[in-house]
Amino acid sequence: MVLNGIDSIARYLHLLKGKRVGLITAPTGLAKDFKSTITILHENCNLTAMFSPEHGVRGDLDAGALVETYTDPYTQIPVYSLYRKDSKRLTKEMLEKVDILVYDIQDVGVRYYTFIYTMLYALEDCAAAGVEFVVLDRVNPLNGVNVEGNILQPGFKSFVGNYELAVRYGLTAGEVAVMANDQMNWQASLHVVRLEGWERSMSFPDTGLTWVHPSLGIPRYETALLYTGTCLFEGTNCSEGRGTTFPFEMIGAPFIEAQQLADEMNALKIPGVYFRPVHFKPTTSKHSGELCGGVQLYITDRQVIKPLEVGVTLLFTIRDLFEPFAFLPPVKEGSRPFIDLLGGSSIYRTKDIQARQLLEPFAEDSRQFAEMKQQYHLYH
Repeated sequence: MVLNGIDSIARYLHLLKGKRVGLITAPTGLAKDFKSTITILHENCNLTAMFSPEHGVRGDLDAGALVETYTDPYTQIPVYSLYRKDSKRLTKEMLEKVDILVYDIQDVGVRYYTFIYTMLYALEDCAAAGVEFVVLDRVNPLNGVNVEGNILQPGFKSFVGNYELAVRYGLTAGEVAVMANDQMNWQASLHVVRLEGWERSMSFPDTGLTWVHPSLGIPRYETALLYTGTCLFEGTNCSEGRGTTFPFEMIGAPFIEAQQLADEMNALKIPGVYFRPVHFKPTTSKHSGELCGGVQLYITDRQVIKPLEVGVTLLFTIRDLFEPFAFLPPVKEGSRPFIDLLGGSSIYRTKDIQARQLLEPFAEDSRQFAEMKQQYHLYH
């Protein structure tokens, strides 16, 4: 049986007793019996404040929607925003309201996913303020072994990549916290409530746990796995499937000829994946209401698929086949194109570069990161 950190909280309540407790959480903050971490802490300790990441503590806000301070209607506990227009950090005033801060959010193990930076920002801020920090650890749904992709370059930091991680980093949130605390010398008073029964080779389907979507764009485990590669399309003028029932599993655009793309991709015989030609109209986001041609990605073998390689190959195939393809310009003046922020470098925009030329140096980055991270493994 695999247990997440919250399932073992009874043995760690001594850390929280007699203290003003703060909580950073989201709808994935659930125990095995589906009782929320909010309720468990509210009933068992002095929960005085909650802090909201992207999507809100109860998941009622859209991707990218700014969060304002409010009172949680169920507990009457104040909720302070960590997803404000001007900042995504804890303020001195927020930290004065707590003695210890607990983090419990399901990560997906991919560098672009913003919750991991909410955790790292909070850890750094707590270290500076002398506030204890607790990570209620959760499984890495993509397993704790496989590493893919390049390491983020320092000049390309943003909220979709703010630490020198590989794209797929093969660590739990608790392990990332331990690594950052050591490498950045934050010297935080950090506690990790560990998993039980999880082995590094386990992907989510091996755990026996129930999938609760960590955000609306990641409704299934298969989505999370493919997201490792298909999230790159957020930096292009192609739909990444937002506004459909298969976000990050369907890729398309009005200028794409579906059958041609599917035939090209399947001819490559990429292990572990099949491409079906599809037509769809997104209801939101890019190409909303427009008929798009494209492909739906099917995982045929989750043990062998390399999803970043799949996404990169698909991206460059579309670029080479369909002239209207383009990378999106920077969101605001003076910033980098979004593909640079997702990619952790400007390499994707290198003229005429092919997938293999990009992936070969990535493999060395992956090897180095996989070797380095072993010293921070909490599970073997």
